[in-house]
Amino acid sequence: MNHEIIRPLTPAYLNAFIDMKRDFFAIDGYPFDDALMRENTGYFLAHPEAGAVFMIFDETETPIGFLILAFMFSFEFGGRIAFLDELYLGDKARGKGYGKYAVNFVKEYAANNNLKAIFLEVEHHNERAGGLYEASGFKDHHRRLMIYRPE
Repeated sequence: MNHEIIRPLTPAYLNAFIDMKRDFFAIDGYPFDDALMRENTGYFLAHPEAGAVFMIFDETETPIGFLILAFMFSFEFGGRIAFLDELYLGDKARGKGYGKYAVNFVKEYAANNNLKAIFLEVEHHNERAGGLYEASGFKDHHRRLMIYRPE
């Protein structure tokens, strides 16, 4: 595999990206709002300081997944950090090394872009993904992840 299999999202692949996001949300039964996903994707494409969306392709140039990095600044961690918001591979791409390749891509991207840390979250039932991240050097943080959503 080479780095060309992971490339920034372009408008030509927007519909494929949205379709894969729909599949990703369906795995855990999360509600999916097509218009909101398109709006958020447009925001990311127009504001690279907010984050980056990458498409993952197989050897035939077929889109097989994506990853999303959201950027933040943390005084505690010494500067700019990222949240690996989503990493998705379609059913046919799983178990073939693409996930490991994508995680290594994220780690290299972090090093090349002076990111001080990468955070992520994994569904408790997704042991396969958790194992991939642990094998790639990610560790459980000693703090709880909490959320507040303004009404």
